[in-house]
Amino acid sequence: MKKLLVFPFLLLLLPSCDMLNQLAQNGAAGLSTTDIINGLKEALTQGTNKGTSVLAARDGFFRNAAVKILLPPEAQQVTGKLSEIGMGGLVDAAVEKMNRAAEDAAKSAAPIFVDAIKKMTINDAKNILMGNDNAATEYLRRTTSTNLYNAFQPTIKSSLGKVGAIDAWNKVFSTYNKIPFVQQVNPNLDDHVTKKAIDGVFFMIAKEEKSIRKDPVQRTTALLKKVFAEQDRK
Repeated sequence: MKKLLVFPFLLLLLPSCDMLNQLAQNGAAGLSTTDIINGLKEALTQGTNKGTSVLAARDGFFRNAAVKILLPPEAQQVTGKLSEIGMGGLVDAAVEKMNRAAEDAAKSAAPIFVDAIKKMTINDAKNILMGNDNAATEYLRRTTSTNLYNAFQPTIKSSLGKVGAIDAWNKVFSTYNKIPFVQQVNPNLDDHVTKKAIDGVFFMIAKEEKSIRKDPVQRTTALLKKVFAEQDRK
């Protein structure tokens, strides 16, 4: 039997804009609009949990070149100058500790995403199902960014102190600012790390969304199996 290897994103193949109702009406296994919406929510929950857990693990940020947090642009001039005087190790230590703080904060992301997913309306789901490869990510960015910042910032600020990043940061810039004739800099560390950590989270969520759209057979819950069952028979 031919298997249609698409998530509820198979709805994209239906011509009508009222695609959720069409699929529900055509489902012979008691497949309802609610089943489809809940299936989408489960898939998004799995995707966000997976994406954030990767970042929350040790080296989730620090060893991931795609999301590793570096010095802010206005401070990157520091790297070269300190290296010139044999103090590049201070910068390396500060960068590592910034990323450790982001890894610590990422643990608080999943519940925020889950709350946004639970509040998803039928119209939200339609827009995601009919949207681009990053439609779910953009929905989450739109509905969670403020909450993520509010959750991440105090955690990151605390983590920066806990992992020694603030001390490392102060050493970097106190040393740099003593160099004759340089323009003194000292950017807001916790704001920079918070924003970059959130960017990293959404990068990973977008990566998971792309995977969900391309590889739907990795759904494991009973509801998701029910959502796919009727289409697998066709």
